[in-house]
Amino acid sequence: MGTVGPQEAEFTLLADVPAGEWLLVADGAITRPVDVTFELIWRKADGSGDVALATFFQHFDPLPMGFMAQAYEARMQVPALVDATGDQLIFRYSGANTTTPYAYNPNGDGALNGGRIPFIDIPDAP
Repeated sequence: MGTVGPQEAEFTLLADVPAGEWLLVADGAITRPVDVTFELIWRKADGSGDVALATFFQHFDPLPMGFMAQAYEARMQVPALVDATGDQLIFRYSGANTTTPYAYNPNGDGALNGGRIPFIDIPDAP
């Protein structure tokens, strides 16, 4: 991600989510130096607004060996998402301080590109 603007991936929640530690894995291939902002957002289906769950900032520089993935992961404590059925969990990422579109590219190739496919690990319901 770079000059293109923020990108979002949405997931509709099927049930409440208990409080606990979440893991964000966002390995990516870097084409130019870039500052990436990663955000996790709880978007309420009733239109009452978004709730920011976590925000992370990371600077990346390209690797000398080319378009291989760079590891990135973050852990966060998140409160319980109550009455959440039908709400959305939003993963948003954006790039700054670069003039290149797609300076950060999520690693959709997994181990074939030397990294992991991005994912969010949330606590299981009791």
